[in-house]
Amino acid sequence: MKRVLLPILLLTVLLPATPAPASASAPAYAADPAASYRARTVTLDGVPVRLGPRTRQVVTVNRTAGHHARLVFWVQRQRRWVERFRTTDARIGYGGLVAGTQRKQGTGTTPLGSYDLRSAFGTHRRDADWALPYRMTRAGDFWVQDNASDFYNRFRNQRRGGFRWWLPSSDDNASERLTDYGKQYEYSIVVEYNWRQVRHRGSGIFLHVNGRGATAGCVSAPRSVLSRLMARLDPDRDPVIAIGR
Repeated sequence: MKRVLLPILLLTVLLPATPAPASASAPAYAADPAASYRARTVTLDGVPVRLGPRTRQVVTVNRTAGHHARLVFWVQRQRRWVERFRTTDARIGYGGLVAGTQRKQGTGTTPLGSYDLRSAFGTHRRDADWALPYRMTRAGDFWVQDNASDFYNRFRNQRRGGFRWWLPSSDDNASERLTDYGKQYEYSIVVEYNWRQVRHRGSGIFLHVNGRGATAGCVSAPRSVLSRLMARLDPDRDPVIAIGR
């Protein structure tokens, strides 16, 4: 006769820990960290964040007025979310915010929601401090926005083909030549929005350096903030960006 091992339900009482004093440079998130850890969701700076299984780094983007936003970088320390730095000079798309599942290509809207940050590109040679997979842009590099291409919402060099890189910028299927935006894409972190390549939902959403005003749907921040993020984001900590109102 086989023995059957029955699961044992352990009842534990969670006692709230005494919060550590927060400094001006690193305030701790005040909600119950254990509950947030279990549920894999948390609200930081008023923005709902969907965490990955091993997420220990979060960038929150909270719109403040018009196309302006506040960006905060958080890390998890002993199951508590701690702010590392922030800027009030972040930007979103000229079309405002929209639910990610309702976004349409070419509307200038920034998708609400939480998305992985797993790779980056830019104009510099790779720095030894950067942990994210990184590509230095060169002539012929595009981010594909051609809805007829198998490489929709992916990096692709024109010499490899597979998309209509020659389409004029006025065409709805025109792809983005990355070297045309040397200032904004000096440091650029790929936001994995629409990574399943749903056609006409939108392509090429990045976290990049500020330009003159609103973006075309990306999130942007001052150059110094992007430089700091490049040196701190770690793929082993499953970083995500969460965009809210």
